[in-house]
Amino acid sequence: MNEHVRVAIVGGGPAGLTAAAALARHLGDGVLLIEREQETGGIPRHSDHLGYGIRDLHRFVSGPGYARRLTAAARAAGARLETGAMVTGWACERSLEVTSPRGRRVVHAGAVVLATGARERPRPARHIPGDRPDGVYTTGQLQQLVHLHHRDVGRRAVVVGAELVSWSAVRTLRAAGCRPVLMTTADAHATLRRAGRVAFGVPVLTGTRVAAVNGHGRVTSVDLEDLRTGRRHRVPCDTVVLTGDWIPEHELARTGGLDLDAGTRGPRVDTALATSRPGVFAAGNLLHPVDTADAAALDGRHVAGAVLAYLAGGAAGGADGGAGGVELRCAAPLRWIAPQLIRPGGPAPVRGRLQLWCATYRAFPRVVAVQDGRRVGAARLPWPAAPGRVFRVPFTLVAGADPAGGPVTVTLDR
Repeated sequence: MNEHVRVAIVGGGPAGLTAAAALARHLGDGVLLIEREQETGGIPRHSDHLGYGIRDLHRFVSGPGYARRLTAAARAAGARLETGAMVTGWACERSLEVTSPRGRRVVHAGAVVLATGARERPRPARHIPGDRPDGVYTTGQLQQLVHLHHRDVGRRAVVVGAELVSWSAVRTLRAAGCRPVLMTTADAHATLRRAGRVAFGVPVLTGTRVAAVNGHGRVTSVDLEDLRTGRRHRVPCDTVVLTGDWIPEHELARTGGLDLDAGTRGPRVDTALATSRPGVFAAGNLLHPVDTADAAALDGRHVAGAVLAYLAGGAAGGADGGAGGVELRCAAPLRWIAPQLIRPGGPAPVRGRLQLWCATYRAFPRVVAVQDGRRVGAARLPWPAAPGRVFRVPFTLVAGADPAGGPVTVTLDR
């Protein structure tokens, strides 16, 4: 069975839903969104606390409420939302193989938007030694157990990580009647450490790692190691929540032969969010791990304009470092940069910002951009660069790059 649509969107989280709503206002039911879960909304759907919708909706709502709003907006605009369906592969350039309880078919699209998001690494991928008891969860597993299935998750928890999502895990534990006794992070400076301690009263140990998980049948304790001294101590607990350490859900991008970035592990894109395959775009946390839901939604809004321009006969895109583009790179202590390509005449990136990830804390970072040994931009920023959250830099920093020159490298001055 074959189906033809103007735009196929893979992934029903904030980026996909927002793109669907924006595109359907122009294309109506020619926009098909495909979501493997039984409901759209993504991670916010089972993150039942306030804090969503600030940047995109200009409202302060709960995760489930946010998911419902975005879903309703996409439907009202005329987009078709198909749930319980899995994109299993590519039939050709912009044709997707779709499998669902309704059968198998190929969806041929004028343009494809990949918005498959990111996931936290489970314990095996983090190489944490020790026993293999029950009671070890990622944030997503914890939130589904608590908010969707209303299950008991224990009484004393250690949270591994101190990012924004880690504080979301703390809220979920509290809602389940489980006391978070400690947060631990290998970073020397924890994101929102002081604010979180004031709000939640949870101690945060920086510069530490989980050396072992102990317990038979159920977690009984974890051994923590101080990375500066090597000393270890044991913390009694019956629950361990592994937060952060994200990786993009890039399987579909990889099997489609899209160029992937070694730093983000997501598709390489230009400022229009076009990938290396003409007519295939990417948005949201598939592009980099990991930003807030409303920031991903703004990606969806941004990519809609680029898709409409492509369908109207605009540039085909292709973030391959050539075809009239200048490659963007970063240097330590920066770990990755997105987007990775700027083109003459191309749009500014989302919100006029480049996105980066920093391995160390800098209170008032001075950012510099260098091309062919020449400094093309520099800026002292009033916001910090910190591990555990996206670091945004004004696009004007690289706007003066020579379109015929070599790669532009962005880094921090000492």
